[in-house]
Amino acid sequence: MGRRHISSGSTFEREIGYSRAVVDGDWIFVSGTTGFDYESMTIAGGIVEQAEQCLRNIEAALEQAGATLRDVVRVTYIVPNASEFASCWPTLRQYFGDVRPAATMIAAGLADARMRIEIEVTARRTAVAL
Repeated sequence: MGRRHISSGSTFEREIGYSRAVVDGDWIFVSGTTGFDYESMTIAGGIVEQAEQCLRNIEAALEQAGATLRDVVRVTYIVPNASEFASCWPTLRQYFGDVRPAATMIAAGLADARMRIEIEVTARRTAVAL
């Protein structure tokens, strides 16, 4: 099985030159994903709403790759304001509580001041997800 690129349709992918996700064998590498609704190119104001949209965007990419959030083995959270991160914990637990991937949170500036969180995941497809 070769390398395959997955697009979300985000204008950022075309403008910057990257893929929402890359599938290489059973591995899926999902790019840092923000809270933009890519159909309308809008973004909610709050970090919790943005985290939820990030995860919906990631779910969509994983689905195109034949995987689910249950296949996530690594997650990286990037937030400009570290003090806001705790408000996302219930949402993150809802999506990853049973999966419990290895995780890192980094406090850093993001490309657009409206962005309050960016989430990147690595997943490995299992026979169950195929």
